[in-house]
Amino acid sequence: MGKLNDLAALGQGVWLDFVEKKFLAEGSLQKMVDEDALTGVTSNPSIFEKAMGHGDAYDAELAAYDKTNPEAPTIDRYEHLAILDIQAAADTLRPVYDRLDSKDGYVSLEVSPYLANDTDATIAEAQKLWKAVNRPNVMIKIPGTPAGVPAIAATIDAGINVNVTLLFS
Repeated sequence: MGKLNDLAALGQGVWLDFVEKKFLAEGSLQKMVDEDALTGVTSNPSIFEKAMGHGDAYDAELAAYDKTNPEAPTIDRYEHLAILDIQAAADTLRPVYDRLDSKDGYVSLEVSPYLANDTDATIAEAQKLWKAVNRPNVMIKIPGTPAGVPAIAATIDAGINVNVTLLFS
């Protein structure tokens, strides 16, 4: 039993700040859930940029998407790939979510950082991502900016799980 299992035995949830297609496909996330007591995953645009921008793991999926959506803007192409990874990670963590009565077992997906100062756009993006991922164990990450605070409240009021991010003191 490793150090992460020791933390879990103390009631501490252990989350991984990383997700990518190859990691999921090879079963590495499942292994961490099974062997290291991992209880959550978070992501952000920079994690996806590194995953999608290096190597060819996303090429086939992107080519298939582009074939049916030839005029899709870059943000839609990114969201399509990110949502697939988030869905796969959420499916892997669903047994944790169920076992812990929805107290843990989540995967976080962040709204675009370009919306950090636009309350209404953040709310709309959070609702869009929540609907697209369509998993109960997903949290939508919203920045704790002055514009983000009312978006956080509205999103929670809409029944969407929220992970507040970018808090600084």
